[in-house]
Amino acid sequence: MFDVRGILEEVRRVVSAHEGATPGEYHRVLKSSNSKSIKTGVTAYGCADAACILYTLGELPTDTAEKEPWVEAIRRFQNPETGLFEDGSHHEIHTTAFSLAALDLFDAQAGHTLNALHFLREREGLEGFLDSLRWHDEPWLESHKGAGIYAALVLNCEVSGEWEDWYFDWLWEQEDPETGFWRKGKTIPLNNPGAPVPLFHYLGGSFHYLFNIVHAGRKQHYPEKAIDTCLEIWRSNHQPKHGYGEPFCAGVSYAEIDWVFYLNRSVRQCGHREDESRHAMEEVAQKFIAYLDQLDYSSDPSFNDLHKLFGMICALSEFQLALPGQIITRRPLHQVLDRRPYI
Repeated sequence: MFDVRGILEEVRRVVSAHEGATPGEYHRVLKSSNSKSIKTGVTAYGCADAACILYTLGELPTDTAEKEPWVEAIRRFQNPETGLFEDGSHHEIHTTAFSLAALDLFDAQAGHTLNALHFLREREGLEGFLDSLRWHDEPWLESHKGAGIYAALVLNCEVSGEWEDWYFDWLWEQEDPETGFWRKGKTIPLNNPGAPVPLFHYLGGSFHYLFNIVHAGRKQHYPEKAIDTCLEIWRSNHQPKHGYGEPFCAGVSYAEIDWVFYLNRSVRQCGHREDESRHAMEEVAQKFIAYLDQLDYSSDPSFNDLHKLFGMICALSEFQLALPGQIITRRPLHQVLDRRPYI
């Protein structure tokens, strides 16, 4: 068993330290970072991440009057002309989807329509946009757009059920039969060290499409292949020169939630290699929590970045779902992706 109560107390401390002057306002970071795109001060991600973290902990305000300043704090970052939310650290589609996903935790939507995305409401525009993404050499970053358009338009109630069918029909046909990731014909095969990006980048990108599928109650086309690939990525993670990429369990980021969510939800779909998958998730949980236990919480820059911190706690919530009785917390963690899509 893995007791993470001490880690979660440190999470609460960080969130409290990042509070702004008004309820619902939060700083993503308190100190300038090496990235010029991550700004100090109250930001869209600071507000949205704080809401997501507190929801995961079961500590988000629930009273209507308490919710209102949180909603307004997030809505403040929407451009009324384009309808897109702006922050500067991510593409506007990611910021828009992430902000709307946070607003959904308060049963709220954007203050303005998403005008800049309305060209996607026609099938030709939607499929043309998905086709145009750089699936081969930027699968991870481009997935922020390809998955974000679904989450944003659905959460803001601006598309029909027919539109959702178009979106998921395209994903079904484009799922890669060799890896279980996206996209067919663009995803690098296993054991190909000369590829432009590591295989883990396709996992990180495909994760964004998978949580849309999970949200909508749809099916994966090749969940067995996805399980095989996730297990191979973990097995090869111990071999630094394997070329599969992203050493996870060695930082506070989104790598762990990408992997455990993909493996856990794929196993739920089909039951393929279930015992082996559970054992792998136990191994990863042990390594990840051991890494977190040795951090200097007050000085680690990633632990004190609310966006990265949310990725970490989201992973812990999925490990708790995947490994019943093994992740000890004061109260059960909530998985935001079982409430709405997009992180």
